[in-house]
Amino acid sequence: MGVMVTAADVGDRTAAQVLLQRVAEAHHRQELVWADGGYTGSLVEHCLAALALVLQVVQRSNGQKGFVVLSRRWIVERANAWLMRTRRLARDYERRITSAEAMVSWSMILLMTRRPAQPHSRQA
Repeated sequence: MGVMVTAADVGDRTAAQVLLQRVAEAHHRQELVWADGGYTGSLVEHCLAALALVLQVVQRSNGQKGFVVLSRRWIVERANAWLMRTRRLARDYERRITSAEAMVSWSMILLMTRRPAQPHSRQA
């Protein structure tokens, strides 16, 4: 839906405001965004008020202990693993932000174009 690479000194919540603005402009029908616990606070209100997006923070409840697999969080981790299968993204080779963003987009396009070509195995 959107890719944004920033310098290390840019905070996640600050960058998220810019990225979510871009996504809202490009995808008018987008209504819901999932985020991890680092995006709580004023960003949730900003999304609803300024962008008409519901930002749903996915985190475990206070009473849970130990390792817990959160269904929506797993989707994000799976996508990150798919990106890391592209060796160039496993290291910081890019010198420009636009080049790094293009490599992320290229990796996801490569993944999506290979999927229809793979036969699905049917289990009885």
